Amino acid sequence: MVDVTQKGVTSRVAVAHGFVRIGKAALGKIRRLQAPKGNPLEIARIAGIAAAKRTAEWIPLCHPIALTHIDVTTRLCENGVEITSRATATAQTGVEMEALVAVSAAALTVYDMCKALDKGMEISDIYLAEKRGGKSGDYLRASGVSRSGGARKVVTRKSGTVAKGSHR
Repeated sequence: MVDVTQKGVTSRVAVAHGFVRIGKAALGKIRRLQAPKGNPLEIARIAGIAAAKRTAEWIPLCHPIALTHIDVTTRLCENGVEITSRATATAQTGVEMEALVAVSAAALTVYDMCKALDKGMEISDIYLAEKRGGKSGDYLRASGVSRSGGARKVVTRKSGTVAKGSHR
């Protein structure tokens, strides 16, 4: 592991993003809460939170960090599920890996929960969206079109309306 003994303890925040592309028929069943294993969005959220807390066990040489907060959100879109995580800690090293592990575990959970509906799902667009704190300073990923799918249309569950534009 990298020696962080001399680094200052500062407030750290990281936001990560991921996407699971799912076919229309399977998405319809997810929207109607008819997935065979239950609600994949809620289970994915819990899986992402649990995984973030165990990041040092997933990633060799990653420092164990006492997270002060981890949040994972899932959102149904016209062509899949968008996943965002936000990790915070007061530590000597950043929480980027915790945020990325949370998104990855949540995406894998969506796949597991829905594989009976669509084996052709695709996990993509896992990236660090934002980082604050620490010696290297702040980072904000340039927004725009994703590499694998372009702008996504977001479908809100309550109203069923479609909002065109970027997935943010």
